[in-house]
Order: sequence, then C-alpha cells, then structure tokens
Amino acid sequence: MTDTHTTADDDVTVLLEGLQVGESPRWHDGRLWFCHWGADEVVAVAPDGTAEVVLHDPDIQPHSIDWLPDGRMLIVSRAERWASRLLRREHDGTIAVHADLGGVAGGFNEIVVHPGGDVYVNGSDFDFLGWLQGRAEFVPGRIALVTRDGEVRAVADDIQFGNGMVITPDGRTLVLADSFAGTLVAFDIEADGSLTGRRTWAEGLSPDGITIDDEGAVWTSTGGMEIAGGILVRVRDGGEITHRLEIDRNPFACMLGGEDGRTLHVMAARFDPQDPFGGPATGRVLTIPAPAPRAGRP
Repeated sequence: MTDTHTTADDDVTVLLEGLQVGESPRWHDGRLWFCHWGADEVVAVAPDGTAEVVLHDPDIQPHSIDWLPDGRMLIVSRAERWASRLLRREHDGTIAVHADLGGVAGGFNEIVVHPGGDVYVNGSDFDFLGWLQGRAEFVPGRIALVTRDGEVRAVADDIQFGNGMVITPDGRTLVLADSFAGTLVAFDIEADGSLTGRRTWAEGLSPDGITIDDEGAVWTSTGGMEIAGGILVRVRDGGEITHRLEIDRNPFACMLGGEDGRTLHVMAARFDPQDPFGGPATGRVLTIPAPAPRAGRP
C-alpha cells in the first residue's frame, strides 16, 4: 500500500470557464473536446485555453462523444427523438445514424470505442433527471455493443447507473463507472466484443466520467452530486487510491491529455438537479498535473 498523494490548490489551473455543464471530455487531435450541456455544443479547447465551438445543434443536443478509428465522430444525443440512436458525424460535417440501439434500451449515456472499431454505449429506460426531481422511477441499465460490422446487441445488464467507461491500454479490459452502485466494474473483452468475467475493480466510490493512464490506474470523481464540491481520486485495480484531489464544485468527468499526456482535465460545475442547464454558468475546465500519461481508450 502506498501513501495517498493529496493535490494542493496551487496545482489546479482554470483552463476555461463560463460553461453550464461540460461532459464527455476527450483528448483528440491535440485538443480537449467535450459536450457543453445546456448550450447544445461540442467544444474543442487548446492547451492555451483557446476554445472553438465545433458543433452547435439544438436538434441533436450532444450528450457524449468518441471517435471511430477512421476519424469520424460518434454522438450520443440528449434529444428525445434521437435517444435510442447512435449518431455519426461524417468528415464533411453531415450527420447520419450509425446504429439503432432501441432493441437494447430507450436512452443512452456514455460511449467508448475500442481500438478495433467496436463501440460500447451504456444506457437504460431510465429518466435520470426525472428521478433526481422525484418524478420518475429507477430502472437498471445495460451496455450495448455495436460491432465494426454493424451488429447491435446487449453485452452486460444489471448496471445500476452506467457513467464513464474506459478500455485498458492492451484493449482487453473494459472498466465501467457504476455511479449508483458506488463501484468501478471491470469486464474482459472477448474477440467478438462480448464482455465476460465481470468483477469489481474498486468500490466505496461514487464514480462518474473516468480516464485511464499507462500504469493502468483510473482517475474518477467520488463526490456524488453535491452542489458544494467533490473529490477526484486515482485508483488502481483492487481499490488502492494513490492520489486525491478536492475541488469546490462537482467533478463530472475527467480526461488525461496535453502534449505529454500528463495533464488531467476535469469538467466541474455546481450542479442543481432542479435546474441543471440553467442558472449561473458555474462550469469550468480545470487542469492538474498527473503522475502518469494517458493511455487506453478513450
């Protein structure tokens, strides 16, 4: 067991602010890309803080993103009309339906693409915001697989609330953040994309969007949906926490990136479940030096 390293406030830098809620951060083509909930945007921000709105589409309402090996962007939508369809942004900017996931669940949340081209998306028939506001019932979720050949099938179920997912650097393990279960859950990835060997990676957390480094450690939030603040930790397979960071608002997701892969980008905001995409624009992108570089997927 190693001592836990606590990051000082002096190590935290505000890269970008004035957001509603930033989510699904991805390091891609030398910039941090993320979905700006409430503004219906996909934004890319350079290491110097220069931001560009890459996509603005109130019809789609981008919820989470990742990229196919050929460079085309996949989009999970927050809009009701697209809730069960995985969308694809072509190289010319046009939007197409990549897959119909309605046979697995009615709505989807997070996405990760395997280096070989298989796509994993977690979701359920569960109205998350409605549940937070006391007007919807909880329904367990599933993980859908879209193979590189276009086949769609469920590969895991009995997920309490699937949030972020990562694939280890060797491409053989998928780790899921199950927020309501308070655990990181690991699966073996089989040659046909199936998920087997379900096991607990770490427990006693409240994980959201996650990222993995080349030492196989996962960064995740563990502060829940508290308006006042939250905590990020770096945790190894088995539950050993090596690093801990406390910030003054909820860390929704994180992503390693930067020129050397050693910058942790944190999407943080003060979250009000009664008005999640309105009110004060408290969303920020924070950066923190990390002990090991980005690896794996996304």
